[in-house]
Amino acid sequence: MEITIAARNAAGTALTDLLNSGSIEIRTGASPGVDSAATGTLLGTLPLSATAFGTWSAGSATANAITQDASADATGTAGYFRALNAGSGAVIDGTITATGGGGDLELNSVSITAGATIDITSWVINHPA
Repeated sequence: MEITIAARNAAGTALTDLLNSGSIEIRTGASPGVDSAATGTLLGTLPLSATAFGTWSAGSATANAITQDASADATGTAGYFRALNAGSGAVIDGTITATGGGGDLELNSVSITAGATIDITSWVINHPA
């Protein structure tokens, strides 16, 4: 099966529109699956903007500026993220790496210390062809 770029962009837009005014939780451990209750220690929460992502092009979109968490909730190693809609419903779970590590979402560091800043340095979503 192959999906046109226009269809990928339309589907992607529908997905990322769900995240407008939502948030991202940074958690320890591995994702339990997005349809399951979140697991692991909650290290921090970062708010998404009213328009969470830029325009989809060629089957991908980049997150608009995400406000840092200026004071992490706990100490631990970031393992996965959960993106929530404005009503706190789970939409996406994904992997986390440090900048340049190739995770679904990249942070300034995966070693989080309580009270420290958490910065997302990159989040791009790609819709498979």
